[in-house]
Amino acid sequence: MNWIMTTLTWYLYIFAVGLIFLPLATKIFNAFIDKGYAFAKTIGVLLTSYILFVLGTAKIYPFSREGILFFLILAFIVNIHFFSRSFLKEWKKLKGSQIYIIALEELLFAGGLFFLTYVRGQQPAINGLEKFMDYGFMQSILRSRYFPPLDMWYAADLTHLNGFAINYYYFGHLSGALLTKLTNIPSVITYNLILATILGQALALSFSIVSNLGHLFFHTIKERINARHMVMIILVGLVGTFLVNFGGNFHTIYIATTGYPNEQPKPFWEIMQSKTQIQETMQREHLTFFQAMVRNSSYWYPNATRFIPYTIHEFPSYSYVVADLHGHVFDIPFVLLSIGFVVLILSQERKKGKEHASAFSKMLPHIEKGLHRLGFSVDTVPIAALFGFMVAVHYMTNAFDGPMYLLLFFVTLFLLYRLTRQFFFMAGATVLFFILFSLPFSIHFQPFATGIGVNCSPDFLTNLGSLGPFLFEKGNCQISAIWMLFVLWGFFVLCFLLLLGALKQSKIKPNHIDMIVIAFFCFSLFLITVPEFFYIKDIYPLHFRANTMFKMGYQAFILMSIGSAYALFRLFFVDKKWMSVIGIVIFFVIFLPIFIYPFFAFPSYYGDSVNWKTPELDGSNWMIAARPQDKEIIDYINSTIPGQPVILEAQGDSYTEFDRVSAYTGNPTVAGWWVHEWLWRGTADVVGNRIPDIVTIYESHDLAQTREMLHNYRVGYVVVSELERNKYPHLYEEKFNEIGRKIFESSNGLGSLYQVF
Repeated sequence: MNWIMTTLTWYLYIFAVGLIFLPLATKIFNAFIDKGYAFAKTIGVLLTSYILFVLGTAKIYPFSREGILFFLILAFIVNIHFFSRSFLKEWKKLKGSQIYIIALEELLFAGGLFFLTYVRGQQPAINGLEKFMDYGFMQSILRSRYFPPLDMWYAADLTHLNGFAINYYYFGHLSGALLTKLTNIPSVITYNLILATILGQALALSFSIVSNLGHLFFHTIKERINARHMVMIILVGLVGTFLVNFGGNFHTIYIATTGYPNEQPKPFWEIMQSKTQIQETMQREHLTFFQAMVRNSSYWYPNATRFIPYTIHEFPSYSYVVADLHGHVFDIPFVLLSIGFVVLILSQERKKGKEHASAFSKMLPHIEKGLHRLGFSVDTVPIAALFGFMVAVHYMTNAFDGPMYLLLFFVTLFLLYRLTRQFFFMAGATVLFFILFSLPFSIHFQPFATGIGVNCSPDFLTNLGSLGPFLFEKGNCQISAIWMLFVLWGFFVLCFLLLLGALKQSKIKPNHIDMIVIAFFCFSLFLITVPEFFYIKDIYPLHFRANTMFKMGYQAFILMSIGSAYALFRLFFVDKKWMSVIGIVIFFVIFLPIFIYPFFAFPSYYGDSVNWKTPELDGSNWMIAARPQDKEIIDYINSTIPGQPVILEAQGDSYTEFDRVSAYTGNPTVAGWWVHEWLWRGTADVVGNRIPDIVTIYESHDLAQTREMLHNYRVGYVVVSELERNKYPHLYEEKFNEIGRKIFESSNGLGSLYQVF
């Protein structure tokens, strides 16, 4: 059972990282019932990744396993020296119920890790959708000594002799590469382990956030937590973690329909399956009514994320199924960490009277005096620094998330200070810290959004064209039908109404914990409303608001999942018992369509569970049967060629198997996936202008011309395999022995690698 030992080794490394940073997590989250245990692993991975990223960008220290281990040892010493006393004090006070919570969080992390590792082990291939892109980023980072890493799909030219940096938000990929280096497990395996780790982190973190909302609620009303309360906290915590990580939407009602063509959804009430047809299937195949309905259904799980035509509205469960390690997936644990910070800060009662001086303010007495004269407190500066740091992390991991969580932090500051001078000071300080912490990334990153489009602009504005950052594009008008929005978001809206009803009928008056959750709902409803009026302009013409809806909806889903679980918790405190029971029943009735989504999605992607086999974690093994010569070439490059020399291979369109060598090695090729580079660099010419040169290099009989072009793109190696021969029918392979030499040939003789002199 090699997959178990490999996963266990990976788990133990991450467990050790969590233990190292547990004193710091406890210091921060000491008000939480679990003393920050669920957050320790994420804090450890985040801080280690960021410090090494900064050092690597400044060319101070190379990105290496030795550097990672050195930093972890240093972090262990710092945690022991500065936080061990408070850590031991807090953990000595732990009660049995708290230990159970902590054990459950560790079980959720380990369970999520092993569960998704097992599932991915059924189809571990790093192939399909955008896996080449995500894996290529990590491979380039793994080959990098310093940052920024090189773009594996856009090699050097005469204007950039040292190559082009990745112009994408890759910090999450860097954190995955860091864990790969730390564990020393091959990246073709860790790709799948990273995805499973993100699920494990998200399960533990979302459980912690929801259960702590319940814990803080009891603390607020000054009621001692008994066994019944603890069961309640655990129940809503589990519901919350399921909603965040596995929940779907009301689209599963289409299981009861005859289906619809993609991009042409029909109201479900118009295409319901006939009762007669279901009964015939029941009798013929001896099935229950539900089984027969499912058998007759043409339900396709991705449609829940592409329901509104020309848009995307994904959620974490779908991401875990399709297994693309995009920035929004890497950011899930970091997002939950930010939400944990918001809950922590808003849940703490503001101190009355004279504040005690913090260690920070004692270090800066003169600054403190100046700020106090302006009505500010230096004790709040660490909060602004924390918020600014997290916004920077989100921006570097999934750029859209940066502005969204900056706005959520502004909402947090408003709830704390209203529109006082303190609010504006803290908001400004947060922005300044964000700029500072993101600087190592932003100095090498060119945003590819070109403006803010106004959806359905009136004619007089389309004639104007633009005004400042706002764009008024003729023909760009897409309005979501109300019933479609209800299919996607109806569960959360109903949960919000249940929460408001519970607060109105509760024997316990609304408190600041309730206000936190209401703020989450209101902020999320704002996010899902924005794409109906505005969109961030990118290169896609027909799907012009897809990315905007996708990124905003993703975060709204996470926030409202947490809020919905809390709504269930609050229903237990409705004054009249019969109303409480009815509210809870309504919750679980509407929860059912959300609950069943993963039970259709995972089997649809991975196949019937009865045929599941022992997991195989190597994501490159699909090439053994499909492209054996390419796998041999890739393995040879990865094992024998150091650094990042340019490797020429056939260029192809996005979402194909072209540019597989650059993706699997991290070595730059002359030009990669066209649409992706177009998006990242703002023009189709970046690849379009290079395509004729690639054709010439492979097909030309002019050796001098070939040498010149190879030199211009700094090509060190040339791949000639099946894709190259199919792509370039006039390929002239013999010349590569004259301008270089063959250094490798695959065992079947169909693939060769030439070194250029």
